[in-house]
Amino acid sequence: MMNKIILASQSPRRKQLLEWAEVPFEVIVKETDEYFSPGIAPEEAALYIARNKAAAVQEAAGGRVVLAADTIVVLGDHIIGKPVHREDAISMLLALQGEKHRVITGVVILQGEKEIAFTDVTEVEFHELSEEQIEYYVDKYKPYDKAGAYAIQEWIGVVGIKSITGDFYNVMGLPVSRVVGELEKVIG
Repeated sequence: MMNKIILASQSPRRKQLLEWAEVPFEVIVKETDEYFSPGIAPEEAALYIARNKAAAVQEAAGGRVVLAADTIVVLGDHIIGKPVHREDAISMLLALQGEKHRVITGVVILQGEKEIAFTDVTEVEFHELSEEQIEYYVDKYKPYDKAGAYAIQEWIGVVGIKSITGDFYNVMGLPVSRVVGELEKVIG
């Protein structure tokens, strides 16, 4: 059995994935800035934010392993963040429909001076969706805390996803099988 780790995230999806994987954890979160320099590569942006989240709680973790992650959506070369309001969410989903995009999760595992950092990339393609479908989704599910304005495990993922290449759980917010493998290397 693995020792209890610290999850530096309030994401209900990350909590759920760790519970499914039976990884014992406690949540400790400190407010961090999710800003990154313009022009930074998407993979580096996700790692930068995850690293900041992990560092912010490292002292409070008391030497325990800290796990932090950040998930971003990339369409072409453009990083799509979390929507600010309804119109923003609809606009993001209209841009994604009928297109392939990448979902990148940066993961940082810290224990003292030891750091494991990696990214996981999943390619997702939406069917062509109508504006009415997109408005329905936004109004019912209010995806304002989600990069790209959607959650793959909700209605839009069930009816709107044409294809996925890579780790499904990465799109939910954590490439959990890879995370568990890395945690086992660190804490056995």
